[in-house]
Amino acid sequence: AVASCIALIGVLLYVVSMLPSYGAENPWAVDVIRRYVEKGIQETGAVNIVSGMILDYRAFDTLGESHVLFTALICVTVLLRIDRKNMRTDYEDYYTVRRDVYFDLSKDQIIRFAGAVLVPCILLFGIYILLNGQNSPGGGFSGGAVIGAGLILCSAAYGFETTDRFFTLKLSNIITFVSLGFYAFGKGYVFFMGANGLDSHIPKGTPGAIFSGGLILPLDVAVGCVVGCTMFGFYSMFRRGSIGGES
Repeated sequence: AVASCIALIGVLLYVVSMLPSYGAENPWAVDVIRRYVEKGIQETGAVNIVSGMILDYRAFDTLGESHVLFTALICVTVLLRIDRKNMRTDYEDYYTVRRDVYFDLSKDQIIRFAGAVLVPCILLFGIYILLNGQNSPGGGFSGGAVIGAGLILCSAAYGFETTDRFFTLKLSNIITFVSLGFYAFGKGYVFFMGANGLDSHIPKGTPGAIFSGGLILPLDVAVGCVVGCTMFGFYSMFRRGSIGGES
């Protein structure tokens, strides 16, 4: 680990030494910005240039960020999951350890009424942000965060028994895995084929149209699923320490 850190520090210092001095012009940065602005819609299909940079020009970075979230969810699951196989002693009662010892918000009528009003609005707004990322400010990360907040509020207002009827933590993990797999395949293909991306048959650069943006649209949906499911997974594991129902 020490050798790796020293090597990384050396590489970073070498890169910094090659940067232009403070206040001097950086022609390479200007060329990159001009390429984004002038060729962004044609090359990425996204009217929102920021989404084009995140999910096309810098798709490798976004893929790494998504895997960081997935790795964090795995670590939380390993550390907090409670089942019959990881009791701390032979005398612990699984059902006693798993019993919910927190205050049950779902019994509060104010919380339930607020959830009935807000949850549909939050989920609908999150889907809107998620699907319009290629045309306007928004996209996978922000839309997924809003959807995750809606799922958390639904669980807090109605309890996990109600939420588990349509969205369990196990299903959340499956969606996260499938979304990451699709993202890795869709952009990995581009990396290995010299920027020749998959033909998604989705129109490119159509302002105001949800069904546009080329491959940016399905990639945004994949990233949003990862973010939303990870947020719900964190809350679920910290709140009850199980996958939903009996582990």
